[in-house]
Amino acid sequence: MPGESPMTLFSLTTRAMSAQMVRMNAATSNLANAGSVSSTEEGAYRPIRAVFSVELDRASGLAGVTSGGLVRAETAPTKRYDPGHPLADAEGFIFEAPVDETAEMVEIMESARQYQNLVQALQTAKQLMLETLRSQ
Repeated sequence: MPGESPMTLFSLTTRAMSAQMVRMNAATSNLANAGSVSSTEEGAYRPIRAVFSVELDRASGLAGVTSGGLVRAETAPTKRYDPGHPLADAEGFIFEAPVDETAEMVEIMESARQYQNLVQALQTAKQLMLETLRSQ
């Protein structure tokens, strides 16, 4: 991070909170597309996941997280025979998004809990700083 100020507890926590929001948004997008169908395998929705990497700030010794973007899962859609469906292909098949709704709910709950933990850490740090200022 050349040219930037050293990472602080507040900037570190802010980055981590942003990362949890990206993670939660990806899972909610997957959940919103669960059960969606397409007439082709290529057109079917594929779940997305956030990719993160660790970034070390040499000035402070703190390690933060950066988002490397989103990647699509390579999971094949579920091929289902439903000749009465308006999107069915010539053979009567539709392709359903391969979204595991339970796994996505767990992902959402876990990222929400991590976000909540980060908010609590910020509140604790703020309280400790205020107590330090008051005692001087």
